[in-house]
Amino acid sequence: MKRIRAYHFLKDDMRGGFGNEPAWAVGEERTCKGVLKMCENGYHASPNWYDALSYAHGNIACLVELSGEIKKGANKYVAQTRKLIDAQNAEKLLRTWGCDCAERALKKAKITDERSWNAIKVARLYSEGKATKKELAAAWAAARAAARDDAWAAARAAAWDAAWDDARAAEIRWQKRHLNKLMKDLKSRIMIY
Repeated sequence: MKRIRAYHFLKDDMRGGFGNEPAWAVGEERTCKGVLKMCENGYHASPNWYDALSYAHGNIACLVELSGEIKKGANKYVAQTRKLIDAQNAEKLLRTWGCDCAERALKKAKITDERSWNAIKVARLYSEGKATKKELAAAWAAARAAARDDAWAAARAAAWDAAWDDARAAEIRWQKRHLNKLMKDLKSRIMIY
């Protein structure tokens, strides 16, 4: 039987993103009934953490094993059977990754508005338990206002940049590498077989 190791995110209560399935338990295996159809029927997972994050409904990073009938899409699989090998809460790690990506983007765009930089600072403090949800929300609201102020100028500049597609692809490659680097510590706690 074909088996594929893949990655998936569950909600913080260990439930899937859609449907009314009960919470998952590590070691549990479930099999779906009916015809497999991407995004409609079957158990989904992705070949890497970055792609899995595109479909995340929560912070629980899961190593899964897919088996039975398996179909491959552009950046995810759908399978008849999925087994939860291990799961770890990756909230702090994902917040760090998001802050790192945001800092990199602000530097590349040469954004100097302190509201944007402060939002990242407060997000890092929140991750360490040194800022409240209210402080985080206020910082992000200010950053959104700053982004609106800067967005038109940045959009016009990007529209004229002939290398935009290459730069975007390079940024995605960096984000994937950086996420995998951060996930290494988490992976060391997730059983690798």
